[in-house]
Amino acid sequence: MRAFREAVEVGDLDAVEALLADDVVFTSPVVFKPYPGKAITAAILRGVSQVFEDFRYERELAGADGRDHALVFRARVGDRELSGCDFIHLDDDGLIDELTVMVRPLSGAQALAAAMGARFDSIAREAEARSA
Repeated sequence: MRAFREAVEVGDLDAVEALLADDVVFTSPVVFKPYPGKAITAAILRGVSQVFEDFRYERELAGADGRDHALVFRARVGDRELSGCDFIHLDDDGLIDELTVMVRPLSGAQALAAAMGARFDSIAREAEARSA
């Protein structure tokens, strides 16, 4: 999805948030449960933008119906290199209703989990303030 990719690449997180459906479900690579809702998804994406260094998309794949997309990326968390993929599904209005992120290798996922875990209280507070 070009609009999402471009917004992420330039760090325009307000534009990223505008592309999310109110009922979006975010599935994280480092926790068991999915996170439903625009406020928490936007807050998580803001948090991860502070954690990832040298982030870059390398490839974009699209399903035949135009509603499914995969954006392959590389990044660094501290001294750990990782690769991953954002799997995006669009609803009938063209908004993101599913966003699933996967990363590898395990050491990169562990570094991401630790960095995001350290920020999660502030992420949760931001989401609560945005949904109020």
